[in-house]
Amino acid sequence: MASRTTRDYYDVLRISRDASLDEIKRAYRRLALEYHPDRNPAPEATEKFKEASEAFEVLADGDKRRIYDAYGRQGLQGRGYGGITDLDDVFERFFSAGGVFGDLLADLFGARPTRRRRRPRRGPDLLARVTLEFEEAARGVEREVEVERLRTCGDCDGTGGAGGQPPETCPVCHGTGEIVRRHGFFSLSTPCGRCQGEGEVAAEVCEVCGGRGVRFERRAMKVDVPAGIDDGMRVRLAGEGESGRYGGPPGDLYVEARVKPHKSFGRARDDVLYTLEISPPRAALGAEVVVPTLAGGEKIKVPVGSQDGDVIRIKAAGLPRPGTRVVGDQLVTLRVAVPKKLKKRAKKLYEELLALEDEE
Repeated sequence: MASRTTRDYYDVLRISRDASLDEIKRAYRRLALEYHPDRNPAPEATEKFKEASEAFEVLADGDKRRIYDAYGRQGLQGRGYGGITDLDDVFERFFSAGGVFGDLLADLFGARPTRRRRRPRRGPDLLARVTLEFEEAARGVEREVEVERLRTCGDCDGTGGAGGQPPETCPVCHGTGEIVRRHGFFSLSTPCGRCQGEGEVAAEVCEVCGGRGVRFERRAMKVDVPAGIDDGMRVRLAGEGESGRYGGPPGDLYVEARVKPHKSFGRARDDVLYTLEISPPRAALGAEVVVPTLAGGEKIKVPVGSQDGDVIRIKAAGLPRPGTRVVGDQLVTLRVAVPKKLKKRAKKLYEELLALEDEE
């Protein structure tokens, strides 16, 4: 039976006559998804789908396209091409025949299963968290963390086979790792349930790990948290993550710090922040006061005429920078605190001061 397509193939795919192969494939993908009978129940959808498939078969083939451009459909019919008759014809041409059309359709719809190989795979990284007081983060501390991880099974050395026997080709997927189910023109591939997509299975399963090659392990380990660690920083323990597969290296364990806020101190990278309230007389006349620090306390001088918001820096009284010899400072911010209630003597002195200001 001859093709019933009468429209120009370029018009069918809605492309220009100088369209590239990539443009042809994109145009056909769009129309195939729009008009495939499994997706579009409209009566005219099947005819439009066959029409687009026929146009694609011709224009995607360099030789057929040159004949069509020169002589039209009559030129193709004179060389034995009779077009597409039904949906089974579409499937047969594009998948069973292979060649350029099988390649193009496999690219478009992912219809070609590929064999998976057991390449070495690095194990996943793991994350644990520790909660620290501000002072602990400042000076550093040793903490114990408990992790649950997958490690290589010692009974089968990770092969999944009893006694370390090497795996064999999966009898269900024949080593592809995938099961392909076709629905009309489209195909759906899913991982093989027997081999879990690996393409290989153990002839005799290891009883300890059940053929997985790995088993859960719970382990407690000590972590040296460096001095000066900040909230959200991580310590890396190389090789303490989950085991790799097929000879791949293990992952790493990252221990993340959660630092509690301090009731008096703040932090800005390596610097410790502290706010000191002083009275107006001390701000005006200057004073010596003791402020708390991470080391205990230190005496500082408040300069004469200090203003609210002034900052006094205490060198090397801050936090160490992890992995270096750098130590931050402590920044003391002055807050001039005006009393809300005054005793008689204090009130009289403030009145005298105000009178003096008025005279000046």
